[in-house]
Amino acid sequence: MTAAATSVSPGAGPDGSLGASQDASPGGLRFGYGTNGFANHRLDDALAVIADLGYAGVALTLDHDHLDPFAPELVRRVDAVARRLAALDLAVVIETGARYLLDPWHKHAPTLLHDEPARRVEFLRRAVAIGADLGAEAVSFWAGVRPETVPPALAWERLVAGCATVVDAAAVAGVTLGFEPEPGMLVEDIADWRRLYAALDEPESLGITLDIGHCRCLEPWPVPQCVREVAAHLVNVQIDDMRRGVHEHLEFGTGEIDFPPVLAALREVGYRGLVAVELPRHSHAAPTVAAHSLNFLHAAAGTRPPDRRPDTGPDTGPDTGTVSPGRRPDAGTVSPQRRHQDRSDHAVSPQRCRADEEVRR
Repeated sequence: MTAAATSVSPGAGPDGSLGASQDASPGGLRFGYGTNGFANHRLDDALAVIADLGYAGVALTLDHDHLDPFAPELVRRVDAVARRLAALDLAVVIETGARYLLDPWHKHAPTLLHDEPARRVEFLRRAVAIGADLGAEAVSFWAGVRPETVPPALAWERLVAGCATVVDAAAVAGVTLGFEPEPGMLVEDIADWRRLYAALDEPESLGITLDIGHCRCLEPWPVPQCVREVAAHLVNVQIDDMRRGVHEHLEFGTGEIDFPPVLAALREVGYRGLVAVELPRHSHAAPTVAAHSLNFLHAAAGTRPPDRRPDTGPDTGPDTGTVSPGRRPDAGTVSPQRRHQDRSDHAVSPQRCRADEEVRR
């Protein structure tokens, strides 16, 4: 693999321009879909479906069946994916949230916080190199959950040291990093990200990955304000619905987020990177969920969905494309527990926002 010589703004090609399908839409937003929501598809097939639905890009999670960075013939396989992305005119960001890629017994382990983080560091170095070769707009990663046996101060020291190594690799490769605050992890909110950014001496290659659902889950501000708070550092956006205090990625319209103001805030701050749907537990109905998600986002943004629409098979979920932007489907199809809650409760303690099974991703 080769390293890119220069970094570019999110959404831009090597020459600084945007490709055909990567041009900002009339609403100024480019929607993508995460391959962690296509876990039952071959990568080639997943990319084809995502492109055929009309998405502008893909958030590619490096995993066993989706460009395994530790499998043989990595150079050949990366080159094949690069050609596939180019043929489908898909932009790409690299995600590193594979659950059992590094340890078949322990989800997400090891992290940068563990006693033996070497395999995580190597994984992130490989992700940076792959991102450079694919022309990725960003390579996204997170801190991990602090092991009970590791004191907080030591965990923080290990995080800063590990991130410094990854930042150095990204700077050499000309790759932009997006560090994602993740509920339940050592860096779980925007305030934690700022602390880490300062501890690393504010490197140019490090920005923030903002998950819109996480903002509703635990941040102290309304979701559009979260976008504005990090606008100067925003390099990657994940989008999903969520409820206050519950880290569960939901289909659009089944949580509590009012999406038109969120998308308006992204346009307002001039964000040009991908806005990628993050539904890692919906692979069982991936094509249908992806189609509904794109319809919903275009409705919420006030833009026209793409004309190209293959048959996505039987309907297995709410047709969010026909729902008013930012609102849930007909109440008759939603359990009472999912009914809209007061959006003004922004003072909820972050400690309430903890996922089942440690981290719900």
